[in-house]
Amino acid sequence: MLREVIHCRGHENVRATHKSTLEFTKEDYLTPRGDCILCIGADKGIDDLSDEFKAALRAGKKLLIRIKVGELVDEVLAEGSPGLVLDHPCSMVVRKSEYIDARTLAIRANKAARDIDRKIVELLKSPRTTAEVELIILD
Repeated sequence: MLREVIHCRGHENVRATHKSTLEFTKEDYLTPRGDCILCIGADKGIDDLSDEFKAALRAGKKLLIRIKVGELVDEVLAEGSPGLVLDHPCSMVVRKSEYIDARTLAIRANKAARDIDRKIVELLKSPRTTAEVELIILD
């Protein structure tokens, strides 16, 4: 099983209201305009993912994104694509659309920021809250 784990934390400006994207970032700040960002201070950006993991995404494999905060868990399903760039040093963006840029981790997602469990979002409005984001390639 191909799997990557990212650790990140909340911020008082987490809104998670964007209707088509969801983002995790290594940045250590968040403005109120960043309405797709779920957590900051991530210990990995797309560029940090293994070559094997990136190859699976470029092969069009399905991706399960499991977001864990305390006992709460939410899951997002998305897809890889041959067009993925996968070299951004800071951000990972999951998109409902098929748009691709350097920050795009996966496309055709079944959820965006506004669809994430609101209990998780509320907890991530605190900088003291940590999250674990599991990225799992599905066969």
